[in-house]
Amino acid sequence: MDKKNRLTTKKPGPDPPGPDPKLYNLPFTADGFRGMPYRLYGTTGLRVSHIGLGTWKFGYPRTGDASRVDEKTALKILDKAVEEGVTFWDTANRYNNSSGNSERIIGRWFAANPGERRNVELATKIFGLMDGTTPNHCRLSRVNILEAVYASLGRLRTDRIEILQFHDVDPTTPVEESMLAAEDLIAQDIVRYLGVSNVDLDDVAQYEVLNPRFPRARIRSVQNRFDILHGEDPEKKGVFDHCARQGLSFIPWSPLRRGLLSERYLDRSKAKPGDRLVDENGLDQELTAPILKKLGALAALAGQWGMTLTQLVLAYMRHYPGMGPLIAGCSTPEQLVENAKAGKITLEKEQIDAVKKITLI
Repeated sequence: MDKKNRLTTKKPGPDPPGPDPKLYNLPFTADGFRGMPYRLYGTTGLRVSHIGLGTWKFGYPRTGDASRVDEKTALKILDKAVEEGVTFWDTANRYNNSSGNSERIIGRWFAANPGERRNVELATKIFGLMDGTTPNHCRLSRVNILEAVYASLGRLRTDRIEILQFHDVDPTTPVEESMLAAEDLIAQDIVRYLGVSNVDLDDVAQYEVLNPRFPRARIRSVQNRFDILHGEDPEKKGVFDHCARQGLSFIPWSPLRRGLLSERYLDRSKAKPGDRLVDENGLDQELTAPILKKLGALAALAGQWGMTLTQLVLAYMRHYPGMGPLIAGCSTPEQLVENAKAGKITLEKEQIDAVKKITLI
C-alpha cells in the first residue's frame, strides 16, 4: 500500500470536544481553582493546590486490605475534593497491603468523570514489591520502574502521571539506571515530573548531582514525614531546610500525624475503637502528657481565632518556606471540606509566633 492510501485509510480519532459556553470569556490567567489558592511546585511552572488529598487509606476494607475508607465513601470524597479545589491527589501503588486499591478507586473516579482529569495533579509512588513476587517486581531497576508505571496507569485509568515519586532509596541499583528510566518516561509524556520520598540528605545529593545529565528527570520534590509537633524524622534531619534552599517542593506525609493533630484526641478518655490511633495501637506512643499539653494549647488558639485545630495546623504549615501541597488524609467528605478551608487561611505574623511558642518548630 502506498503512502497516500495509508493516510486515507487511517481510522479517524475521536471527535474533538464541542463548544462549551461555560468556558467562554475566561480571564487570561488563573492563580486558584474553585476558591482554592495554588502554589508553584518547586521551581517548575506547575501549580498545585495548597491543600492536597492523601489517599493512603482508600480501598476495600472487607477484602482485608487494611484500608479504612471504602469505595463508596472515597468516591464521595473525590467528588468533594474537586468541588473544593483540592486537586493534588497523592497515592502509591502499594497502599493498603500491596493491593493497588487506592489507585484503583482513583481510576474508577476518573472513568466516571473524564472531563475532570485535566483539573487534577496526580502523584503516585513506586518501589515496593507489587503485582508479582519475583525480585524484579520491586526496587528501582529500569524493568520495575517501567512495569510498575504501566500497571499504575492501568489501575488509575489514565494515560499519564503528573508526578512519579520513588517511594524509597534503592542501594542495589545504579542511580543512573533509575534516572534514565524516569527520563524516558518523561520524554514519552507518560510522566511529567519526578519526586523522591523517604530520603536523607545524602540520598538527595546523589540525585541532584545527576541533574545536568538528566534534565527532564531532575527531582522536583521530596515527600518525607513532617508535622508541627515533631518536625522531621531524626534520620532525615536537614532535608526540609535543604528543599527550601534549593527550590524543591517539600511534601509532608502524615501532616496531621494520623489524626493526632485534631480535636479527636484532646480528651484521651473519649478515644475509642474506630479512631485510627486506637485501631493501630498508637495511642500510648503518640498521646504523651507533653504532646497532650501542646494539643490543648493549640486548640485554645484555634478556638480564639475561629478555626478548628486541624485548620490551624494546616494553615500554620503553609508559612514554611518551600512547603508544597499538604496531603492530609480524611475519612469523610466533611473532613475534606474542613481541611480545604485551611488553604484559604493566611495567619498573621503574631499568630505564627504564638503557634511557634508552643510547637518550637
